Amino acid sequence: EQIRFEFGVEIKYDRIRRGYIIDYDNSVNIESFFHFLEIVNTAELLTQSLLESKDALRHISFDTGGGLKGINNLRPLLFAVRERRKVSFRHYNFQTDKTTDYTVKPYLLREYQNRWYVVGLVGDTKKIRIFGIDRITDLEVKAETFVRDRTPDPASLFDYTIGLVFSQNTAQDVILSFTPTQGKYVKSLPLHKSQEILIDNIQECRVKLYVIPNYELTQEILRLGDTVKVLEPEWLATEIRQILKKTLKQYQ
Repeated sequence: EQIRFEFGVEIKYDRIRRGYIIDYDNSVNIESFFHFLEIVNTAELLTQSLLESKDALRHISFDTGGGLKGINNLRPLLFAVRERRKVSFRHYNFQTDKTTDYTVKPYLLREYQNRWYVVGLVGDTKKIRIFGIDRITDLEVKAETFVRDRTPDPASLFDYTIGLVFSQNTAQDVILSFTPTQGKYVKSLPLHKSQEILIDNIQECRVKLYVIPNYELTQEILRLGDTVKVLEPEWLATEIRQILKKTLKQYQ
């Protein structure tokens, strides 16, 4: 019952197998559930290693990119999401270089590239905003509760999104051609859950994504440099080409 309530995962008893199985047809958050299990298993492994040996940290190297900043906000925000409690906080915006006070109805916690974000409705509006918890200060969980609206559904906004920047635009096919070597990495760590392998040979690894093109997709393509080429849509290939031309000018 707790797994069903917390994750939306239906578990039923299979008389033939004489055990419990996941009912995939009636479960709504399978991917989140398995991702959560991976995090828990990793945490248990590290904890057990530290208990068994005090010098375990000598054999483990962590990325020190600052992904843990603001992690103290994660627990109270998760509580607020579960209990449908309003929260107030101050948030610093990188683009405007300003700090603003907000009252938010938190709907969802989202992780992307080892950073955590809270997704919710601002004030009494239906405007969805995303706030990096590393830039949140003076967090307060209010006693006041709220009724979760069925629309908009923040979780569904990310179904066809890579990263954080979502829009109401229609998802479309994006076809990318990778070098054979880079293709191995893309196959082991897909760019998106919709990823489909079209061609995989000694010349290229061609994949198709069904996504809403956004800033993060563009940045991911640029990050991979000359190991990837946009084949479709043409407008995205043109956009990448223009960005690369501007980048090249900085080195001339």
